[in-house]
Amino acid sequence: MVSVTEIKEKQGQDETAEGDEQKGASRTLFREYFESAIVTFIMALFFMTFVAQAAGVPSASMQNTIYVGDRFLINKFIFAPGPQAPFLPQRDVQRSDVIVFRYPAAENPDPEVVQYKTYFIKRVIGLPGETVQVRGYEVLINGKPLPEHRLAVLDRRLDRNGRTNAEFTKTSAPQPKKDEPYTVYYLPETFTAPPNARGHSDFRYCVAQPCRIPEGQYFVMGDNRDDSADSRVWGFVPRELVVGRALFVIWSYDESQPRSDLIPPFNFVEDFLRNTRWSRIGTLVR
Repeated sequence: MVSVTEIKEKQGQDETAEGDEQKGASRTLFREYFESAIVTFIMALFFMTFVAQAAGVPSASMQNTIYVGDRFLINKFIFAPGPQAPFLPQRDVQRSDVIVFRYPAAENPDPEVVQYKTYFIKRVIGLPGETVQVRGYEVLINGKPLPEHRLAVLDRRLDRNGRTNAEFTKTSAPQPKKDEPYTVYYLPETFTAPPNARGHSDFRYCVAQPCRIPEGQYFVMGDNRDDSADSRVWGFVPRELVVGRALFVIWSYDESQPRSDLIPPFNFVEDFLRNTRWSRIGTLVR
């Protein structure tokens, strides 16, 4: 016969074993979640470091190619340094590429812009070894006009802070030709100014006379030509400061629109739904 004491001892052992199994299962589940989180973090870090990264646009220098409030993906792999394998999507920087780079100049009036750290985005106009000159609304490469689709901006609406953050809504120009791969924007008076006009007072590089682009560097400009601090202001961009090429818009928020009067958090929801440029999502940057 089995005594009552033996039965209780056996039940206690079974309960202890069941508790150990539950604790072991909990530890195993926690370990699986922890390992998955670590792997996900490493993959995300690798992706953002070597492959792609999201970035935003705070100024109107690339309007209307890129709107203020656009958040786009940067392809950091396409211009990766080192030998280029034929089976990988790598290549050299080309003219008309919209590139993201670290700010190259030592001086800048904006305290938020830090040399070698702050990201800028512009279009590549001149390549290493070429001679470039900006003459009025024309850009000369090796003495020949660069084919660009030029639009006269008739509407430069300001946001509530007095900045040209809103996209250009009224433009006037013929349709682009086959050899005009991108569009740039000028004020109407730029087209009637003398060819030797310097434009903005800060424009000093490659404007008054032609200049040669050093090897391993690039001459870049914003598509909003009369409102862009670019190579005309602070010079050339060294190859080692190029981060990557802008790919497509992943989200766009119109900062020039009025804000909601609702109380939080309903104001954030209304602003998100009303001011998001839904048609911009997925737009390729060209």
